[in-house]
Amino acid sequence: MAAAAAVAAAAMTTAPAHAAESSTQLEVSRGVTIPAFYNPPAALPARNGALIRSEPLALGAGLTLPAVGALPGTATRVMYTTTDSNGVRAAVTGAYIEPAARWHGVGARPLVVLAPGTMGQGDQCAPSLALQHPITFNGQTVSVGYEDVAAYRLLAEGVAVMVTDYLGFGTTDRVHTYVNRVDEGHAVLDAARAALQVPGASVTRSSRVGLYGYSQGGGATAAAAELRSTYAPDVNLAGSYVGAPPADLAAVAAGIDGSALAGALGWTLNSLVQSYPSLAPIVAAHVNDAGRAALTDLATACIGDGLAGFAFQKSSGWTNDGETLMQIAAKEQAIQQALAAQKLGTLAPSGPVRVATGIADDIVPHAQARQLAVDWCKRGGDVSYVPIPVPNLGDGLLTNHISPLLADQGAAIAWLTQRVDGITAGSNCATMPVQP
Repeated sequence: MAAAAAVAAAAMTTAPAHAAESSTQLEVSRGVTIPAFYNPPAALPARNGALIRSEPLALGAGLTLPAVGALPGTATRVMYTTTDSNGVRAAVTGAYIEPAARWHGVGARPLVVLAPGTMGQGDQCAPSLALQHPITFNGQTVSVGYEDVAAYRLLAEGVAVMVTDYLGFGTTDRVHTYVNRVDEGHAVLDAARAALQVPGASVTRSSRVGLYGYSQGGGATAAAAELRSTYAPDVNLAGSYVGAPPADLAAVAAGIDGSALAGALGWTLNSLVQSYPSLAPIVAAHVNDAGRAALTDLATACIGDGLAGFAFQKSSGWTNDGETLMQIAAKEQAIQQALAAQKLGTLAPSGPVRVATGIADDIVPHAQARQLAVDWCKRGGDVSYVPIPVPNLGDGLLTNHISPLLADQGAAIAWLTQRVDGITAGSNCATMPVQP
């Protein structure tokens, strides 16, 4: 794949294994053949959120019962258009699921766009593929579709669900731009637009839209809420769940360096070079052979591969002079500017938002997530801030980041279901000074 090869060749001097650029050539990523569906066409529609193609998608954890039909719903794989952070039209894949359950709320059946948490950077880890194959394990890669649980819980409420794969995740034309604020926000908003065009979808333009995301997904829904008023005012946004958002990438990088999720540093750096090609020679000048090998490997890795191969590694082992990646970034103005461009909280969100963060979270640090709520409150946002009081279960182990997701998911889905049912949300911005 030309785009990925350019990024890797410049930043790492070795291209990751992406090759498919046509509708006939199939990419094989870590032994997994990516279906031809994921190869974007040469020409894309000019409109954002236009449905390019769709096909039936078998849910790996679903059932089909006589006289009942598909449970928890009928899934459709989709490809739609968006615009990336450089203003370039791009294709994004995902999946729309029409629920079997009836909607008992007010108005038309609502839609929730699910923005997945970290699943890796290899195309075989794409969330839509994870809906089809909840567990992928072939000796070369490990991927677990943990976001399927949230999707199924929403479907049980009678809410239609649209899962986005984000840019370059599944689609074979570029590296996945992990935690890129604009790319992810646009992909989420355009997913809502594309859902209305899916054959057989019951959602309509009058359907209320909710956004659900935790971790990487929380950053994506936060970005979408901020960008909606200028990029997609036609999206009928009723509320956004913003769980453990990486609002300040510099603070997050410091939290994950040397942790179980250290591989996410590589995904972030690969993403930055994809979006800012001028960073490639800067990165190449600083990373050593181990760093180049790590970045190349991580470009095709899933979350399981990242944990198995890079847990507790320190980025100082990837650089020529033994400095951490953030120490290098502090000296390179171009990298500082690229990181600053990803900062959340500089714009007011559209509609009510629920910002939830575990008070012991050290992977996506609690303080920077709380600061997003503070910043949005200062900008007049309708913010429900939820500090999750889970105990410290071990620094750097990922447990402090996962436990709030598990503890809060039911409440988050209940809050979002109320929003798409037209129930007014309350803000607790007034109590922020005394909230942990």
